[in-house]
Amino acid sequence: MSIYLYVLFWLISFGASIAGAICGIGGGVIIKPTLDAFGVLSVSTISFLSGCTVLAMTCYSVIKGKLSGESLIDMRTGTPLAVGAAIGGVVGKTMFQTLSNLFADKDMVGAVQAACLLLITLGTLIYTLKKDSIPTMKVTHPAVCVAIGLVLGVFSSFLGIGGGPINLVVLFFFFSMDTKTAAQNSLYIILFSQITSLMNSLITRTVPDFSIWLLVIMTAGGILGGMSGRKINRRMESCMVDKLFIALMVVIMGINVYNIYQFLH
Repeated sequence: MSIYLYVLFWLISFGASIAGAICGIGGGVIIKPTLDAFGVLSVSTISFLSGCTVLAMTCYSVIKGKLSGESLIDMRTGTPLAVGAAIGGVVGKTMFQTLSNLFADKDMVGAVQAACLLLITLGTLIYTLKKDSIPTMKVTHPAVCVAIGLVLGVFSSFLGIGGGPINLVVLFFFFSMDTKTAAQNSLYIILFSQITSLMNSLITRTVPDFSIWLLVIMTAGGILGGMSGRKINRRMESCMVDKLFIALMVVIMGINVYNIYQFLH
């Protein structure tokens, strides 16, 4: 890879992690489809690197929030959700490996991921635009929280996006959280799903080949983006976070439409 591609990967990781930390979508939902669009690495390699970048960013954001006393994470619901997400992370990673083994043409795997992400993003956008008129719930039962977290973890790991917009919709609807509270709880859930996803890759020896410097550059971009995003989030009103989130969903949908076309041709 040329130096220009290393710089590009850093910029994408940094910018996506800023947006991810502000909105609580982790950044992977931007990193994964954007890197897929450039087509310079395999689908499995991009999924792995995206997951590691998101893990670095969420780890920093969650720990920093706890140490600074600014955390809005609801441990009574957040922890069962995180436990479920951890289990789902393993399930999702297994699903991805199974799908990858089914297709000799790995572009088909990328097309399936892109199509799933497009549908999820579209549903998220519609819900976000209509959420003020949609009644919400207040789930408190730990077992139900674990089950919801498991589903989130599966999507997170299978798509290689860390969790993304679907986390926020679930937290809005099932737990009646406001935008900023949902953002922090989403990062907490993503943290656990990505830890188990990474451990599963290491244990099963399914880590793809890549340059270690690329991993270092992307995770550094993720951490720096998380630092910047936290500072910006504190200064932004919830309505501005919502507008940024909606704009990102539109952009991500456009990228996924392009990726589906690219993978199938």
